[in-house]
Amino acid sequence: MDFISTEDAGSAEIVVCALYKFVELPDYEQIRQPLFSVMEANGVKGTLLLAREGINGTVAGTRTAIDALLAWLKSDLRLVDLDFKESYTSQPPFLRTKVKLKKEIVTMGVEGIDPRRVVGTYVEPKDWNRLISDPDVLLIDTRNDYEYQVGTFRNAINPNTESFREFPQYVKEQLDPAKHKKVAMFCTGGIRCEKSTAYLKEQGFEEVYHLKGGILKYLEDVPPQETLWQGECFVFDERVTVNHGLEKGDYDQCHACRMPITEADKASPSYEKGVSCPHCYGKKTAEQKLRYEEREKQMELAKRRGEKHIGSEAAKALAAKREAKSIRKQRAQPQPECCVHSQTAINNHHVTS
Repeated sequence: MDFISTEDAGSAEIVVCALYKFVELPDYEQIRQPLFSVMEANGVKGTLLLAREGINGTVAGTRTAIDALLAWLKSDLRLVDLDFKESYTSQPPFLRTKVKLKKEIVTMGVEGIDPRRVVGTYVEPKDWNRLISDPDVLLIDTRNDYEYQVGTFRNAINPNTESFREFPQYVKEQLDPAKHKKVAMFCTGGIRCEKSTAYLKEQGFEEVYHLKGGILKYLEDVPPQETLWQGECFVFDERVTVNHGLEKGDYDQCHACRMPITEADKASPSYEKGVSCPHCYGKKTAEQKLRYEEREKQMELAKRRGEKHIGSEAAKALAAKREAKSIRKQRAQPQPECCVHSQTAINNHHVTS
């Protein structure tokens, strides 16, 4: 798969757009169906999460399609200053269109943490090297352990978490506001740091910083010859990892456990394409392995015929069924007059193929 840097955007067909905003959305359940309809109408693939606290996700489509989606979102005044970052590819990184309802748009599992009320100090990528080179600054990678292993900043601490839910416990056990006077944190696109810095501020830490735009913005803006980044950056799409210039990295992904894998991993006796890798070998049941083997076989057959794997169509049918159920539920509830996008708005931003 050929992924393209921002400098080559003009020749790329597909725009990959990561977006989020923390904002009060009491009507988030009612937004789901019209948002899904806009994405479907414009051929936008990927996943967006909606919660009372805001919106988050990564999607991909043509330039016109992404512009239409962003215009529709920004027609809601609560989302007019939506934070988004773009990169480019010649091949679609997502196969499906999803809009999910969640309790949180990034799951920390701690009540009352609100980045709109209190958050750390944003640091531009061009100023990041100077900050983290300060010996008095404690640099923490807020991502999961497998992401850290793929790449991180020089001298960054690994909290060894398997999910973001574990981060508050790490803070309680390992950090002390009386001892750690300056704390800098980073994550992939910035959203996890919105919550992690807000959490630290709530715990009494005074000087808390985070990388504005996340690792992706740093890799886009900072020249390789000036970088303090080591390795590649894991991303949650078909690219698996990216490097400087946001070009596709060298990692692949195990389709059984979704972990990033290297060429060395694929040379291991534990590796079977689509079935197992050194990370998950021996951890799957015989029934799971048979299912993975059959899925891989069907994908290979579909590839030879130049077709999509039938599983994507089945998933689309299931998604449609869930959307219909959601619509019935919404119609049974009173809807706020001023907050829900109208069908007219959907039609106004529809892109004909």
